[in-house]
Amino acid sequence: MKFSATPEFFSLFPEARIALVIVHGVDNRPREETALPPLLREAQASAVARLGSGALTEHPRIHCWREAYRAFGAKPKDYPSSIENLLRRALKGELLRSINPLVDLYNVVSLTHLLPAGGEDLDAIEGDVVLTRASSEEPKVKLLGEAEERSPKPGEVIYKDELGAICRRWNWKEADRTKLTEETRNAVLVLEAIPPITKPELEGAANSLSRLVHEHCGGSASIEVLDRQRPEAVFEAK
Repeated sequence: MKFSATPEFFSLFPEARIALVIVHGVDNRPREETALPPLLREAQASAVARLGSGALTEHPRIHCWREAYRAFGAKPKDYPSSIENLLRRALKGELLRSINPLVDLYNVVSLTHLLPAGGEDLDAIEGDVVLTRASSEEPKVKLLGEAEERSPKPGEVIYKDELGAICRRWNWKEADRTKLTEETRNAVLVLEAIPPITKPELEGAANSLSRLVHEHCGGSASIEVLDRQRPEAVFEAK
């Protein structure tokens, strides 16, 4: 499988970096006795403490994503980035619900490092994955938690495979078709960075996620980092 970002994407976000944590042979079934809920609570408390008392929208690691969304025509008030959405819930004191180990672990890393994270089931992806800007002819896609299928807006940033978008508005919401479930055995976990998030910070987050997945889910993991100078990576899908 090839995972790439297009020149159209990098022309808008030349300093963006995407870290891929590719995992194979994991056990993603929830366990009755698990350390993940405490890890989530600890990461949530750490994130709230780190944010301090200032406005969330003015924090550098949130403000940068709001500006990025505006750059491709999305209103951040209506479509918050995944990290902003996660932090808003944390600041309200809402305990994050455990979903499944892989989702829990990328949420832990997202909160710990204050950057967006997500993931896709590699066995549900058709063909290669491209990070690009949507055309006017994108097929409709059903997103997580939504009843109706809708097409991406022309110009918005999307991840897509041969069948259509698998995540809309960069990291706003993922498609139901490729979501991580307890049956997932092979996955690509995605971490994203734009300034002020640095390359070492992104790589540190990816290494942490890789270690946590191996510790809690077994299997094997490899890491690839994409940027304008290295816009694609090829890896085994299964």
